[in-house]
Amino acid sequence: MQTKIQKWGNSLAVRIPKPFVKEAHLAYETSVDLSVDDGRIIIDPHSGPEYRLEDLLKGVTQRNIHAEVSTGEAVGREVW
Repeated sequence: MQTKIQKWGNSLAVRIPKPFVKEAHLAYETSVDLSVDDGRIIIDPHSGPEYRLEDLLKGVTQRNIHAEVSTGEAVGREVW
């Protein structure tokens, strides 16, 4: 199948046809890894763990929580 590269903001984009999406088991907002191998662009479904904020916060305890960090006085029009 032939398609065209199009402009998307300041980047370029390629639409993935529905049959390809189905065969590759992709869906809207699927995380993918993008790489280049010998001049070919490769898109693979991301195989790393998916993190959720709620799950990560379950690991925070009184023993491992860090103290507040001072970043100094406000500069310019910063408001804290």
